[in-house]
Amino acid sequence: MTANPTRLGAIREIEANEAPAAFFNGTGDSPEIFGENVFSLPVMAKRLPKSVYKSVAATIEKGEKLDPAIADVVAAAMKDWAMEKGATHYAHVFYPLTGLTAEKHDSFMEPVGDGTAIWEFQGKILVQGEPDASSFPNGGIRATFEARGYTGWDVQSPAYILENDNGSTLCIPTIFVSMTGEALDYKTPLLRSQNAMSDQAKRVLALFGHKDIDNVVSYCGPEQEYFLVDTSFVNSRPDLLNAGRTLFGAKPPKGQEFDDHYFGAIPERVQNFMFDTERALFKLGVPAKTRHNEVAPGQFEIAPVFEKANLAADHQQLIMSTFKAIAKKHGFEALFHEKPFAGVNGSGKHVNFSFGNGNQGNFLNPGDNPHDNAQFLVFCAAVIRAVHLHGGLLRVAIASAGNDHRLGANEAPPAIISIFLGDQLQDVFEQIAKGGATSSKQKGALSVGVDSLPVLTQDAGDRNRTSPMAFTGNRFEFRAVGSDQTVAAPLIVINTIMAEALDYLATEIEALVAAGTEFNAAVQQILAKVIEQHGAAVFNGNGYSTEWHEEAVARGLKKLDTTVDALPEYQTPEAKALFSKYGVFNEAELEARYEVALEQYLMAVNVEANLTEEIAKTIILPSAVRYQTELAGNIAALKAAGVEGDLSDLNEVSELVAALRAGLKSLQAAVAGQHDHEGIAEAQYVKDVVLPAMLKVREAADGLEGVVADDLWNLPTYQEMLFIR
Repeated sequence: MTANPTRLGAIREIEANEAPAAFFNGTGDSPEIFGENVFSLPVMAKRLPKSVYKSVAATIEKGEKLDPAIADVVAAAMKDWAMEKGATHYAHVFYPLTGLTAEKHDSFMEPVGDGTAIWEFQGKILVQGEPDASSFPNGGIRATFEARGYTGWDVQSPAYILENDNGSTLCIPTIFVSMTGEALDYKTPLLRSQNAMSDQAKRVLALFGHKDIDNVVSYCGPEQEYFLVDTSFVNSRPDLLNAGRTLFGAKPPKGQEFDDHYFGAIPERVQNFMFDTERALFKLGVPAKTRHNEVAPGQFEIAPVFEKANLAADHQQLIMSTFKAIAKKHGFEALFHEKPFAGVNGSGKHVNFSFGNGNQGNFLNPGDNPHDNAQFLVFCAAVIRAVHLHGGLLRVAIASAGNDHRLGANEAPPAIISIFLGDQLQDVFEQIAKGGATSSKQKGALSVGVDSLPVLTQDAGDRNRTSPMAFTGNRFEFRAVGSDQTVAAPLIVINTIMAEALDYLATEIEALVAAGTEFNAAVQQILAKVIEQHGAAVFNGNGYSTEWHEEAVARGLKKLDTTVDALPEYQTPEAKALFSKYGVFNEAELEARYEVALEQYLMAVNVEANLTEEIAKTIILPSAVRYQTELAGNIAALKAAGVEGDLSDLNEVSELVAALRAGLKSLQAAVAGQHDHEGIAEAQYVKDVVLPAMLKVREAADGLEGVVADDLWNLPTYQEMLFIR
């Protein structure tokens, strides 16, 4: 075992770790706990007058306009329910452009002037709040001296009780807008985009003869990957504490090359953590379904089942905050950075999405014979058109400094946005392009050669792990989203570009039918046109191959490798026209997204550059110099004794120390030169100059980790952080 005091102390703390006893009392494991802390429709049905309940239910289930007259009744019932569960405070919860959750807590207590107080919660307080908006990112929408912002109750995302060791809080999901009405959050444009998509989807459904058409929504089932690292290690790593990823770390003797961690037995301590998080999430109505070990050592995944996209986005934020809080109680830190460790898989948040409603079901369900399912083919064709025309917007929606390290590495898809359809759908659309589809490849039977085992069903098509947008049976999986990102950002883009594609398809079909073309013939004609014009986005091969990257560029697909390359997509005339047409962003709001994304990229890299210099100068260099001195002292002692010493170790360390000092000098010059640039030019400079300078420092430091005496190396190593539980 290592003799370094810092690392040895951390390991001993891990060995002494015990699960928090209060979490394992055996209660609360029955199905009844699901949603018990949610002010859900069943709860409302019991507590609200019938007329009020029907009004709220119509807003939640059908998207009808909220009747403000019911607010006082709902607020009173909500307050009584919350106080019965121990809540003393309420909070409007909103989702600013930080990508994190924000909340402002107030007490139900109202003084009455005679030294006593009453507990009340009025409808006007439920409907609207007023947090300070000046200190949140706004991209220039508001000057910093103008502070007023509003939160507004989103009745479609239910209120819930957030339990704490010392009390509970009633949490009310809300939108967040400026005093002048611009969106300062992710929820507002997500709801707008959903409305736009719904309007156009209804037009398509009407063309297919549907009469009773419910409000259409997008559905989302996001898979969340994450790392668990012991708190004792994280507290000894300034880079993990401040940047969420390791800026230094030599490759360990063993990584993920054996594939022995993937779907392996979950360590007991990690299972204890998972049980506690799932109980907490179940109480909050979060449908956490699947858990397993991921590919990289120390990496895991949780996957909830599908929900309406607005609710799924809120629940995703709850998952991350719940994981963070409960991980600490188990002596872990939950890491959501897209690439916390170099050389092993990073973490994504695969966004499985589909569209549908209560009456017509899932529009992306192909059925057994997709070639006969014209409605499905129209919606699938809309996805193809949307991705081909607006791949740049999908790319910028998931652009961040963290995701730049992940995309195209190991399991993550490349930054070229393409679609994988699979053999079955690929064949159907190829038939359509040639004049009409008459058959669909069918599922098969798979015998594994063991008499005692049943025959397995073989799907009509395989899956593709390298595709950013892969069809997986009854949905598309957007695999490029980063682990630390809100799913609302890509969902906003998906909804909006689907609105445009469905608008186009509906308009084209309507025009052909009006001109006398039979409906089915019109559909086939438009499907063939979509494949001809937008089939370049469909690719079923290996997304990692050099040949594909070259072919993609030849096809006219955008190759936006980094955030800096992607950010200008927010500023194109096409993007401005698209978001404006469908009422998702006005020009000022879209410009604000660009400015905020640019600012967050620069801040993230600046923090990392400062940390690189600090850690290298104050931790790594002193350790290396001490070892260099030890070796020099040994050589001097041998020489004094008349023995010829071997200088190779000293020379190697000295060369690496010199390289580290030179790297630091270059990094300092690079950071100083950043101030000579502004806007996107500054981001380009950071990408081209600052990040490579940081890597030079790391290269020398990681080389030193491999030669400096273990007892002198203070930073917990990859080997320790990834494997010790």
